[in-house]
Amino acid sequence: MTVAAQRRRGGLLLRILPPGLYAGRASKLVERSALAYSRMWLILVSGVFEPLFYLVAFQIGFGKLVDEVTGPDGRPMSYVAFVAPALLASSAMNGAIFDSTFNVFFKFRYAKTYEAMLATPIGPFDIAVGEISWAVLRGGMYAVAFFAVMTAMGLVASPWALMLIPIALLVAFAFAAIGMTCATFLRSPSQFDYVNLAVMPLFLFSTTFYPLSVYPPVLQVVVQCFPLYHGIELMREFAVGTLSWSMLGHLAYLLALAVLGVWGVARRLTRLLLR
Repeated sequence: MTVAAQRRRGGLLLRILPPGLYAGRASKLVERSALAYSRMWLILVSGVFEPLFYLVAFQIGFGKLVDEVTGPDGRPMSYVAFVAPALLASSAMNGAIFDSTFNVFFKFRYAKTYEAMLATPIGPFDIAVGEISWAVLRGGMYAVAFFAVMTAMGLVASPWALMLIPIALLVAFAFAAIGMTCATFLRSPSQFDYVNLAVMPLFLFSTTFYPLSVYPPVLQVVVQCFPLYHGIELMREFAVGTLSWSMLGHLAYLLALAVLGVWGVARRLTRLLLR
């Protein structure tokens, strides 16, 4: 079947993907995921609503009780504008984690999808890159939708805020790579409780809802080790147009995490599938 015919059969989702995604072995996994989700697009779209509900709740509810907080540049800003970049980072994290853990686990342990792929020229590294690429693409969809809502609500105060979208892609990349690596260690669906046990504290305590200064000094060090914290800090500084050298440290942390995750999942898949 030609690529054009596949795009016609795949529905709206597959037709809107750039044709360049259909070149290379790893991109075939992106194509497969797009074909699969074109039949259950409601599941794909639903992931954008949770952070939007949070944002609206803070806009019309809790945000009315908190007038202003101190922003990254030391100047006061509205509480909703403070929370919005953090929710965007959390949205990218959640979208990437869902795809790179739950879906990968099912394909790996039950459907044996990857074993079938190895009968083709696709290798373990291609599988890792392809699955992570789809998770990043999904996180990017959520980021664009959330950023559009932020703009409509008047929460974008600087042209630098456009950088929130590529930073969201980087956050999704880092969490997808690490999440997929962790998924190869899981042996039963009940162990997904460990994934939730890790993701929920990251969402609640990575300065999502309040600044780092509210923590005692010891806990501040712990929070600064959280990967989501670095994504949130990057987004907050870009959102208000404040650039600092500390942003390079946040960026390096996320890049290192992404590289470590890709290396780890490729190594794990090679060991488990080619043993």
